[in-house]
Amino acid sequence: MKRHRPLRSPPSQTTTTTTTTTTATISSFFPSKKPKPISSNLKTPIQTPLKWTPLNLPKSELYLPLTFPTGQTFRWKQTSPFQYTGVIGSHLISLKQHNLKNTHYCIHNLNSTNDDQESVKLALLDFLNMGICLNDLWSEFSACDERFAELAVNLSGARVLRQDPLECLVQFICSSNNNIKRITKMVDFVSCLGEFVGVVEGFEFYKFPSLERLARVTEDELREAGFGYRAKYITGTVKVLQSKPGGGVEWLLSLRKLDLESAIKALTTLPGVGPKVAACIALFSLDQHHAVPVDTHVWKIATRDLLPELAGTRLTPKNYLRKRRFFSL
Repeated sequence: MKRHRPLRSPPSQTTTTTTTTTTATISSFFPSKKPKPISSNLKTPIQTPLKWTPLNLPKSELYLPLTFPTGQTFRWKQTSPFQYTGVIGSHLISLKQHNLKNTHYCIHNLNSTNDDQESVKLALLDFLNMGICLNDLWSEFSACDERFAELAVNLSGARVLRQDPLECLVQFICSSNNNIKRITKMVDFVSCLGEFVGVVEGFEFYKFPSLERLARVTEDELREAGFGYRAKYITGTVKVLQSKPGGGVEWLLSLRKLDLESAIKALTTLPGVGPKVAACIALFSLDQHHAVPVDTHVWKIATRDLLPELAGTRLTPKNYLRKRRFFSL
């Protein structure tokens, strides 16, 4: 049997505009996990003082522990207690829940001009999907469903992100029949193909590779890295995207303008993208906010509390569609 080379793994409301200062270090927050050694070629640790600026968002609108480590993105790392770091475009950004009330952000690799900072902030707010008011949604949902009203107190600030569609697509092809730890290792491997942008608390961060860069990765290379059968899905999807008139990235972005069923149908034409993966991509990157990915956990909850007549049945394509449409009402 052919031995696979293991994947690379990283170590393990105020309304004022005041700015606080702290200092980033290379040591990992978790003492039991040694940070990955930093190579000498251009990967210089970030050691400059960091400027934290408030986003002026209450916990009810954004609570980081209910937003980032929940399986909707695998590129953001917890770099400190209540702090998460990731890359938006080409910018390395950290978010920190300050006193569990307001979220502050820090741009690690920003030029000194105010215009740059404002544009990055706008990109951050777009990524955080701040066009959606959670307080309004929670009030509406609670008024319609007593069960949700009971649970809502524990869901405050759980926000759906608005990710780059290509990043989201590749991540969720990796997620097929997989667990979060292994998905994260696969996504880290793909991310390392992109441009290096910095190090925070022992974690290396990269700009997500372009479609052209992904096209240079072979199925054999991915299989050697432990992707298994997903390797052919990634290379196959990249080829299909490259063949799209106007470009694959533009084609993915165009799906934001379609209705949910049309977007799902388009996504499932890609290798390795079934109904559940398509629903994840639609929800987390294509503005299809009423999309409901149905996995075994959602299936159990639905048959127990909402559609008991389907209890004991299998999650067939027909039942999947019925369940998805029920949740989308």
